[in-house]
Amino acid sequence: MEARAEAKYLRLSPRKVQLVVRMIRGRPVKEAEALLRFAPSRAARAVGKVLKSAVANAENNLELDRDTLKVSRAYVDEGPSTKRVQPRARGRADIVTRRSSHVTVIVAESGG
Repeated sequence: MEARAEAKYLRLSPRKVQLVVRMIRGRPVKEAEALLRFAPSRAARAVGKVLKSAVANAENNLELDRDTLKVSRAYVDEGPSTKRVQPRARGRADIVTRRSSHVTVIVAESGG
């Protein structure tokens, strides 16, 4: 049995969030939480919330034991980008792309 949690439209670049998600993929939940707690990244806080929600879903909805859970899958999808105009010198303008991401964490019982 597996439980999942998603966070959509996070105002973080998918490329930066993927670095954090790679750290926790395949690890036991306790180890993943410890890694995220001390990771010096804004994305780590957001991924930590999603992981916590997935564990809560597993405990409350599926009645799974927290100690046997591991992060079976975790991935980041690209959300919509907003485009803004940044004024530059001599009357020119640059386009600033503000990226967003969708984070999904799936936890499942480990084999033993």
